[in-house]
Amino acid sequence: MTSVRPQLLLDTDGPIAVLGVERSLTGRRWVARPHSERDALALSQRHALPEIVGRVLAARGVGLDDADAFLGSRLRDILPDPSHLLDMDAAVERLASAVMQGERIAVFGDYDVDGATSAALFMRYMKAVQCRSRLYVPDRLTEGYGPNAKALLGLLAEGVSLVVTVDCGTTAHEPLDIARKAGLDVIVVDHHVAEPALPPAVAVVNPNRLDETSPHGQMAAVGVLFLVLVGLSRALRQAGWFRNRPEPNLLTWLDLVALGTVCDVVPLTGVNRAFVAQGLKVMAQRGNAGLRVLSDVAGVREAPGTYHLGFVLGPRINAGGRIGHSELGARLLSIEDDGEVQQIAMKLDAFNRERQAIEMAVMQSAIEQVEARQPVGRAVLLAAGTGWHPGVLGIVASRLRERFNRPAFVASIDGGTATGSGRSVPGVDLGAAVIAARQAGLLQKGGGHPMAAGFTADAANLDAFEAFVGRRIADRVTEVTAEPRLRLDGSIDIKAASVGLARDLERVGPYGSGNAEPRFAIAGAMIAHAEPAGTGHLRVMLSGREGGRLKAIAFRAMDSELGTALLAHSGKPFHIAGKLRIDTWGGGERPQFFIDDAAPVW
Repeated sequence: MTSVRPQLLLDTDGPIAVLGVERSLTGRRWVARPHSERDALALSQRHALPEIVGRVLAARGVGLDDADAFLGSRLRDILPDPSHLLDMDAAVERLASAVMQGERIAVFGDYDVDGATSAALFMRYMKAVQCRSRLYVPDRLTEGYGPNAKALLGLLAEGVSLVVTVDCGTTAHEPLDIARKAGLDVIVVDHHVAEPALPPAVAVVNPNRLDETSPHGQMAAVGVLFLVLVGLSRALRQAGWFRNRPEPNLLTWLDLVALGTVCDVVPLTGVNRAFVAQGLKVMAQRGNAGLRVLSDVAGVREAPGTYHLGFVLGPRINAGGRIGHSELGARLLSIEDDGEVQQIAMKLDAFNRERQAIEMAVMQSAIEQVEARQPVGRAVLLAAGTGWHPGVLGIVASRLRERFNRPAFVASIDGGTATGSGRSVPGVDLGAAVIAARQAGLLQKGGGHPMAAGFTADAANLDAFEAFVGRRIADRVTEVTAEPRLRLDGSIDIKAASVGLARDLERVGPYGSGNAEPRFAIAGAMIAHAEPAGTGHLRVMLSGREGGRLKAIAFRAMDSELGTALLAHSGKPFHIAGKLRIDTWGGGERPQFFIDDAAPVW
């Protein structure tokens, strides 16, 4: 049941519902994002911005004196000194020695985008300083996540004397102990939640160590590695290594840092926001052969934004690790041979299509399983199936979380072992819950960060694991999911929805986790035209009460109440909620509204 109440009617249960929408077509209550009107007006006046853009800034906590730095997103103004991180100096000293002594170094990556970009960044740096390096990415199906003893000893047998793990290693106590006893040095560069005891390594550089005081725990692994390389360049410079050699320009690789940061869904605040803002500028120059060719293969015809990184390029790079060959993503991003880059990009695109088909089948089974267990009232959801492809578990967990507004785990059972991935809702630390379950003896392996986690367990322990995590996070889940809400940054008229306004809003970006893209309401819009588009999307033309038209699209809406209502509008007006962006398809620039929600005006 969808209802709209008069806009000025007071609400005793919380903030006044925007345009009176108590329950939209997607089942949400529309509420205004809190902000100071005084600050919003001051921001807009001082920076010559539309008032609504000042409101967006104020709602994100940007103060009058901070706005210049925020809008500029200059990395040099915010990049922390690498040495502030624990173990950083030890890591840099060992790396500098290895480079100058001509040792062979291996980078041990992960198979997701953060791992691939980290490994590629490391490989490019080592090539630039003329150091022999080796890429190793474990196979998802046969080796699983993180360093393992067999692989580390194999690298030692090849002549590798130093291994740098990226986006993994913080909880790899046993493999790193075996490597240390065999004479192999290991440096861990990671960002996953740590335990009190750290693995035996030369250094563990991780802003989320329990003994760490760094304010930059939101960095992805690729951001942490960037700081390591900044420190390494400084150490090599001080040692005179660059007197007769060119010094690498780390800024030219910020496209990799931006890609890994966006795809790992870490908050785009502080240094992360600067990484992505500057990295997008670098990516637009198309200097990385792999990213350039993959963009062409994926049909990206415009300057890249966070959407392209997270939903176009990222899934294709991930596809190699999910269902293809784990090292393909890192190789694509680290080499310059046009022929090989073209081959890898085409393979990844094909793997991505295969991944989509596999994902759809697993998703349908997972939904049926969750609904049969009555998800209402559960703190956490868990679906498991024999033979489900491990490469799509995280994606399916994300879809379940979006559909049911609950943290979700999806596991694949092979014999008596279950391997699973989990995705959380904002405000619920799933990684800590998984680590606690492992410490309680319910898992063989497990870890992660607040929004994502992974585990391996005896299949017989799945029910106990679900119950344990549910008890641990129940109160917090109830608190953050009590009332589904859509936060809005204000209302706009269709006539005001211009390319100029969209351009001004882009200055507050890049948008993503922690810096939500602004959403606006359009009051009483008429549906001039609506038709299906692509696979499950809806193309709409909106017309305003005061005139004007605005192109709009609702993604994945056809099988929902939202899509059904807009398609069968019968001339009724709707309040529409969504995001304003610039459409460059086919050349030129036009405003376009991306519909997230709607409510009929009775």
